[in-house]
Amino acid sequence: MEKQATPIWVWGLLVAAVTGVSSAGAILQHLDSVPPLLRASWRLQTTSIILAPLAIWQWRSMDLDLRKRVFSPQTQKVVWLSGLALALHFGTWIPSLDKTSLTHSLLFVTTHPLIIVVGMIFLARIMANQRSPTSLEIIGAIMGVIGAAITLLDQGDVQGSHTVTAFGDFLAFLGAIFVVGYIVCGKILRTWMPIFIYAFPVTLISSIILIPASFMLEPSASQYGVFGWISMDYLPWFLLLAFIGGLLGHTGLNTCLRYMSPLTVSTAVTLEPILGSLIGWLFFNTGVPGFWTWIGGPILIIGLLFVIFGTPDANNKLDNDEGYDSSTTA
Repeated sequence: MEKQATPIWVWGLLVAAVTGVSSAGAILQHLDSVPPLLRASWRLQTTSIILAPLAIWQWRSMDLDLRKRVFSPQTQKVVWLSGLALALHFGTWIPSLDKTSLTHSLLFVTTHPLIIVVGMIFLARIMANQRSPTSLEIIGAIMGVIGAAITLLDQGDVQGSHTVTAFGDFLAFLGAIFVVGYIVCGKILRTWMPIFIYAFPVTLISSIILIPASFMLEPSASQYGVFGWISMDYLPWFLLLAFIGGLLGHTGLNTCLRYMSPLTVSTAVTLEPILGSLIGWLFFNTGVPGFWTWIGGPILIIGLLFVIFGTPDANNKLDNDEGYDSSTTA
């Protein structure tokens, strides 16, 4: 339960931030005329531009020893691994938006807590310092798998201009797997590295990696160009993604973590598939989820909540600005 000392404006920011994060999937699916890998690069390019002045501001306040640590070989290896993981996340999730329904894409890409629980089970067997999942986490993971399996029964259901497919759902699930790598790298570096000093290079690296991938795998990419988002047809949309989905969304969530418990923020983020689907339906005519998605989707989300509530010390507030950053999913 939140302490009464939590300012009212923080609750308003939490609502705005979760809504901002949730809007990204609908917007990116709306722009499906652009090849998905190129679309992913554009999304990260614009976010990098927004993050750059914030990173410079934090860099100027860092002492010399911390600056040297940023450029150490060990740190740079993790930064590049994080950038690769983020590129793979966007490089699988955004194509999933073209291959399945918005609701299914958002449901499957948010399953990374379940993946982490499964990973913990295996790591606990081979690593002495790795804790085993709690009973509630295991129950949540099982419920999540059951819920996901039920939603798969909607294969072939047409929702708006997109059809639910197993391949599209699988791509979104791959996006969830790859974001775990990004989260692990973030946990390594964010114990000492300021938020924007971490987020800016990782986001920039991801955007660069996706450029050659797009031009090699997407024949129509050359028609749009590396920086095609600067045209007036796309500029407003990608600025909206950078500011609303990135700066307000993820940086807003990070700010909330300074006043609220991770449990509260994580619980709010589980609403992303619901809010994202609602935004898509209201503004982009993405259609209504199929019957089995109405059954399995809530079970999957409840499973995620079980995992969140089952995590030890989930109610503790963060003492620094660790947690979400402005380059994470969506």
